[in-house]
Amino acid sequence: MTTKSTILSAAELASELAGSRPPVLLDVRWQLGGPDQRPAYEAGHLPGAVYIDLDSELAGPAGSGGRHPLPDPEAFGAVMRRAGVCADVPVVVYDGGQGWAAARAWWLLRWTGHTDVRVLDGGLARWTSEGGDVTADRVTPAEGDFKPTPGAVGLLDADGAAARARAGVLLDARAGERYRGEVEPIDPVGGHIPGAVSAPTTENVDADGRFLPADALRARFAALGASGGAPVGVYCGSGVSGAHEVLALEVAGIASDLYAGSWSEWSSDPTRPVATGPHPE
Repeated sequence: MTTKSTILSAAELASELAGSRPPVLLDVRWQLGGPDQRPAYEAGHLPGAVYIDLDSELAGPAGSGGRHPLPDPEAFGAVMRRAGVCADVPVVVYDGGQGWAAARAWWLLRWTGHTDVRVLDGGLARWTSEGGDVTADRVTPAEGDFKPTPGAVGLLDADGAAARARAGVLLDARAGERYRGEVEPIDPVGGHIPGAVSAPTTENVDADGRFLPADALRARFAALGASGGAPVGVYCGSGVSGAHEVLALEVAGIASDLYAGSWSEWSSDPTRPVATGPHPE
């Protein structure tokens, strides 16, 4: 695996935008429980970037499948085509800098078969800090031709996540206190899937929100039991920050599968077991 399929720097993106085959840009700014980010997009975005709303366009309606279940593939494809996404044109996704929302869009495009999609490392914050231009111009792209074909990368359901925890490595990307069950501000039950290992996604990046070097990520994941020798799964609260951990694993050269329903789906069923405390079991 190479950074061509995962992340790129602000300088690399600027070079590609000035080249003969510029990528399609998607702006996926989002805040968990926060205000709509479309006004922020309209106030200033990368030239040519199209705004994508995570809650309504990168997720289906909340329910028993979790707070951010996967969107209907055909509906997702329609959103991507309206944004100008084509099967044979590179796509670069960015958000405000945290990287979670951008990774969700990256993962969905990869899962539905797009082969050249990357995340701007450090997001809009990094772009502007390096002098990148922003504009408030309205963007109306030509219709794209992308047609989703789900299943191109690994996806786990609840049973698959439980099995991965028993016969592989299942990483919990949430904050440690939520994993331990000390606090649970969103979902009905605190704790973690039995056998899962605490691996907060915030520890995959530096103070500026950029991914740690691949060697450092490999060492981090190896210490957590994920070195590529056993199958790896990832979950989080609702399948957003978990996608960021899948991206970090790919930067490290480790394949993994996302449990998209994540804790919000798992904890909605009172018959599913819950572990608490600092240890997997």
